[in-house]
Amino acid sequence: MVVTDRKGNIITDLKRDDFHVTESGEPQTVLNFDPAGAHTTTPGLNINSTTELDALAPNAPVDIILLDEFNTRFEDMAFARYSLKKFLERQPGKLTTPTMLIAVDLQHFTVLHDYTQNKDEIISALNHHFAAYPWQVHQHAWLAERYATAFITLRRVAQAVIGHPGHKSMIWIGRGFPNLNMANYPLDTAQRVDNAVQNCVNVLRDARITLYTIDPAGLKFDQQAYGSDAELTDPFGGNYQFAKLATATGGHALYGRNDVDAEIGTAIRDGASFYTLTYRPTNDSTDPQKFRRIKVTVDRPGLTVTTREGYYLSRAANPNDSNPVKPADLMVHDLISASNSTMPYDGANIYVRRSPAAPDDFIIHINAKDLVWTYATDTEPRHTEVVLVASTFDKKGKPLKRDAKVIRAKATTDVPPTGRLERGLDLHYVLGHDPKAARIRFVIRVTNSGRIGTADIDLTKPLPPLNSELAPSATPLH
Repeated sequence: MVVTDRKGNIITDLKRDDFHVTESGEPQTVLNFDPAGAHTTTPGLNINSTTELDALAPNAPVDIILLDEFNTRFEDMAFARYSLKKFLERQPGKLTTPTMLIAVDLQHFTVLHDYTQNKDEIISALNHHFAAYPWQVHQHAWLAERYATAFITLRRVAQAVIGHPGHKSMIWIGRGFPNLNMANYPLDTAQRVDNAVQNCVNVLRDARITLYTIDPAGLKFDQQAYGSDAELTDPFGGNYQFAKLATATGGHALYGRNDVDAEIGTAIRDGASFYTLTYRPTNDSTDPQKFRRIKVTVDRPGLTVTTREGYYLSRAANPNDSNPVKPADLMVHDLISASNSTMPYDGANIYVRRSPAAPDDFIIHINAKDLVWTYATDTEPRHTEVVLVASTFDKKGKPLKRDAKVIRAKATTDVPPTGRLERGLDLHYVLGHDPKAARIRFVIRVTNSGRIGTADIDLTKPLPPLNSELAPSATPLH
């Protein structure tokens, strides 16, 4: 949450006792509290990848800048890129906050640059990116596909970064949602959109993401700029507004201004000045449709607290949602998205080494803390379950082959039948020889938690031998 005064200035000197929290009108007890900027990266660190971020600054705040190229007119996106470059050029050579740059159109999800504090590298990645022409926007077409892409993108980013405990500011530069007039659609369509909104609020909350939306269209004097039915295609005027989704996560919707570079600066400033507190809700209702509204106030007069508006309880699990033998469509989509992407997923930490015995034999190690082990029963030993997807690509990034399997591994007999068990898992994967393969991407999904981890191996370069000191592993069941 961010605290500002009447002039919009950030307030960073508040203490735990200054804050009061209610959920659905009921007072809550604050259990933990972090002051503003408590986990900013130290000056001596220089972060240049997700791996370095998680290892060296696991609690540091980060910025994720996303260019929406599927719901934004081409000329508006050109202005957005100009404004982003203008903002970056005013910053010091080393950015205070590690920053990732992503571009999304209807066909591509592209990580232009992984987390870095080097502003010149981000500017270079921006300059070398060729944006697709969004003809669907200019013709007011493919509304459903563009709407779905927005939801999928939010979920995709959240799943990828959930393993980093620090706060994330997602700065979405673009129009967000096209409007769908629900009066023209069946009632079950509105319900599906409601469910998607609830899911987005929850996954963004779980990943500690605050969404800031910046509309690069600026001040519009001619409402015909987006067609004769501008009102029906304005994402800030429909039933389901991207602006409201941003507010629900504790962020802001910034639009109607021409100084987009200043709006970017505001979002980044807020992300570096977050207070964090936790509480255990006293509300024992299990209604998944009920929105639990959160209100945070402070004793000092004249201050405004901006935080996420609340949350929905997760729906009761559908057996098909977590059964990897007959996976739900959403889980399949998540795995394929992770497999086709170049974005690092750190929901589960995995390490890959080539076996010293055979160059095409890979050993994938899953960290003990990321696995969930069942309790033993009279007929079943303790076990854990993961889904492994291995995909190969040629030197141009074209997919060649995808292989997926469910792996159920039992613990050794020396472990207690119940209680917490921390034991890593080593998986062996043999890659069939393919002279065209230049890269292999391993995706691991832990069944009981749904968390995903990835590892990319450049097949054109030699790998170091397997580390013989990896944590004890379990035995896969075949």
